[in-house]
Amino acid sequence: MYMVESKEGAIACMLFALFFLGTWPALLTLLERRGRLPQHTYLDYSITNFLAALIIALTLGEIGESSYDHPNFRQQLYQDNWPSVMYAMAGGIVLSLGNLSTQYAFAFVGLSVTEVITASITVVIGSTVNYFLDDKINRAEVLFPGVACFLIAVCLGSAVHSSNAADNKEKLQSLPADAVKGLKTTDVPSFSDLESSDYLSQKAKAGTANYLVELENRRSIKVFGKSTLIGLSLTFFAGACFSLFSPAFNLATNDQWHTLKEGVPHLAVYTAFFYFSVSCFVLGVTLNIIFLYQPILNLPKTTFKAYLNDWNGRGWAFLAGFLCGFGNGLQFMGGQAAGYAAADAVQALPLVSTFWAILLFGEYRRSSKKTYSLLVSMLVMFAVAVVVLMASAGHRKESRVAKSIEQ
Repeated sequence: MYMVESKEGAIACMLFALFFLGTWPALLTLLERRGRLPQHTYLDYSITNFLAALIIALTLGEIGESSYDHPNFRQQLYQDNWPSVMYAMAGGIVLSLGNLSTQYAFAFVGLSVTEVITASITVVIGSTVNYFLDDKINRAEVLFPGVACFLIAVCLGSAVHSSNAADNKEKLQSLPADAVKGLKTTDVPSFSDLESSDYLSQKAKAGTANYLVELENRRSIKVFGKSTLIGLSLTFFAGACFSLFSPAFNLATNDQWHTLKEGVPHLAVYTAFFYFSVSCFVLGVTLNIIFLYQPILNLPKTTFKAYLNDWNGRGWAFLAGFLCGFGNGLQFMGGQAAGYAAADAVQALPLVSTFWAILLFGEYRRSSKKTYSLLVSMLVMFAVAVVVLMASAGHRKESRVAKSIEQ
């Protein structure tokens, strides 16, 4: 099988993972804002997210000769490595719960702030746990200042959210009360209408009060009049889940707690990712089929037949699944070579998500100078955090899991 061997290769994996993992949430947000039910979107996303893991396993996991000590993907499926498999599947379960929670949190808290909070919890808890699991192969004098940079960026991100929320409240106060309280969800434009040039020329300008009302009318998750505690609770729950999946995967591939029998090789990163994605897929599909008939947050009921017939935006949902799947795979490949604590630098994905939030959704259009200043400061601090965490990367010395198979 192919394994990343160099620090440079690991960093390249992290950079691609950073872009992929920062982009797929924007696609889910885009579909929700265009009125597609999140249950339909997540089912589509789950399919391609699993396919990405399967593609990686059957390609990179099958390169080169296979032996008992250095098994390829298919050979390792038959080895007695169930303790490691359980760790991998546990990681997939918490990731699935986290991703599902953030899909709803995006509507209440916003794409940028949701990503900032979840990323901060992941780095502070996950990177610290991974540092000790990896036998401190990362440079502590560099790693923990990077974590501190993340915490500073989190504080700035919270300030951005508070300032932007105040800006939006002021905008809505400029409208007649009936315009806000009397929102109607009838005559919502169809998905094709939203992409047409006629509709785009007539819609309200991003950042205006009319735009906020228009958005509420057409989106699938209604947020006006609902407590932000709902979104924040979902966000903190997601962050706690995200902080656990990487350490679980670390245990699956490196067996730091020595749960495997003597002589059984460690679970290869591709095999672990496959099992990780299986549990993620099963849980995500099961919960969302339930949500079709028993929806949460006052969403309308739907059916599995309605889901199968809903092709509006399906291509974007499929793309989101591929981006997330390949992004996670690249993160794990980089972490196996350079340490999972350093690989958590991809949790600086709010850099990418904020870019899409501004470009696609106009989250900070026509905001105050205070909001813009805080936004720039947050992005700068995130950039610093990425560089510092990547600079802490070490190199795993254990040849059994770090070296590629000799031809």
